[in-house]
Amino acid sequence: MSALELRPASAADLDALARLHARSFPEDPWERRALARLVALPKMHARLAVLGAKPVGFVLALVVAGEAEILTLGVDPGARRRGVGRALLADLYAAARAVQSARVVLEVAADNEVARALYAAEGFAVVGRRPFYYRRSDAADADALILARPLA
Repeated sequence: MSALELRPASAADLDALARLHARSFPEDPWERRALARLVALPKMHARLAVLGAKPVGFVLALVVAGEAEILTLGVDPGARRRGVGRALLADLYAAARAVQSARVVLEVAADNEVARALYAAEGFAVVGRRPFYYRRSDAADADALILARPLA
């Protein structure tokens, strides 16, 4: 089995990022154009996880003003439970600590049990809620939970 490689994501990876985002978040896939704007931002921590030659995960996080904010993190459903999400988070923690960030924050859909389990295992705690934030086509809209994890 190939080793997992984490590398910077660039404009050359936009198609792969868009495919991964759509597979990870079929209810709300982000378009290539939106991902291009994010990847190009200064202070963006954009990483792609590759297993063999296949992209299997990504994280986009802004690292500014003493904290890192995960804008999106996704793992291909076929590659879940293999440590990809944890590896992407560990890489982000290291980058954030290097610039003295005190914590990592993110929003996650309250009905995303897989992601919530990962974040709970990583030490994230709920610090806020946005009611009915995520639109659902076939069910009630989901709240966004605001999570934070200290880096100290």
